[in-house]
Amino acid sequence: MTKRDYYEILGVSKNATEAELKKAYRQKAIQFHPDKNPGDKKSEENFKEAAEAYEVLSHKEKRARYDQYGHAGLGNNAGFGGGGGMNMDDIFSHFGDIFEGAFGGGFGGFGGGRSRGRRVNRGSNLRVKVKLTLEEIAKGVEKKIKVNKYIDCKPCKGTGAKDGSGYSTCSTCHGSGQVTRITNTILGQMQTSSACPACGGEGQIINHKCPECAGNGITQGEEVITLNIPAGVQDGMQLSVGGRGNAAARGGVNGDLIVLVEEIEHSLLKRDGNNLLYDHYMSIPEVALGTSVEIPTIEGKVKIKIDAGTQAGKVLRLKGKGLPDINAYGRGDLLINVNVWTPRHLSKEEKVIMEKLASSPNFKPDPDIKDKGFFERMREYFQ
Repeated sequence: MTKRDYYEILGVSKNATEAELKKAYRQKAIQFHPDKNPGDKKSEENFKEAAEAYEVLSHKEKRARYDQYGHAGLGNNAGFGGGGGMNMDDIFSHFGDIFEGAFGGGFGGFGGGRSRGRRVNRGSNLRVKVKLTLEEIAKGVEKKIKVNKYIDCKPCKGTGAKDGSGYSTCSTCHGSGQVTRITNTILGQMQTSSACPACGGEGQIINHKCPECAGNGITQGEEVITLNIPAGVQDGMQLSVGGRGNAAARGGVNGDLIVLVEEIEHSLLKRDGNNLLYDHYMSIPEVALGTSVEIPTIEGKVKIKIDAGTQAGKVLRLKGKGLPDINAYGRGDLLINVNVWTPRHLSKEEKVIMEKLASSPNFKPDPDIKDKGFFERMREYFQ
């Protein structure tokens, strides 16, 4: 199923400001909020879709990648849950303040009893670098990498509680995660809210902390992660794999894994966008007489014909022999720059031959030839 454009989902232009994005998302979120549309699956999907769009467009790096590469630039992992899947807990914990004042001053908890002030832990993002050859970039590749990261504590299964002792509601904030203070000032009473110092804003207290993780629910470990790199990625591009970063304390939301693509330089071919460039050197007799030559491509060697009288600097095009576009907009070309190799040292016999040829009219440059220059030809190819 093709994903809709994020800007279209929120109903904003591509140059929308942060304030305009937030306002547009708030309107959509209130319109499709589960409390206003109980049991309506379509509204719930629209609610999640709007949250995913806002999560990407409100994030500077993700928005830049999306603007440049579309959905493929996000590695099909937009959203908190990875793979584009949005979780209601993630949406409410990240964007709860969006709804403030829209539901009688409360949050309008989905599923009953949700407290707007309760904090949900989030793990930090991880960054890894993956080196790819041009051959791997051309086809797309599956890579398995081993990552050192925070993982859920095995003895307590990430809860932070020893032997399943569980949690108790915080007596200080009564489970809300917030405490409210009223201060008398010259302007009258001022009410402020902050995270509960007793439970750290979580609304719950661990009954007995796990000795392995000291109640954090996470420990240092490693994980083998399979990365599906799409065809056509470029050097320096970042792909986001949702939920595969560091685990969050006590069952919170995992961070993301940010994959930085590093392209390994090819020994023969040079990349220019989706096109590949190749310098082919030929002898004077070969270009004068014409011949067939083998040219390297990403898929292997191909044989092409070089016409007699081909001039040095001529650019030949092998259509579709370049790299695929990451957004599936076709494939680039292989551009072959013909270079004529001039020998540096001649034998006596070769000098005699060359001196005879030098006096031949055919070997003298013809100023009447209206052949386009190298840079002009290259400019035409890249237009």
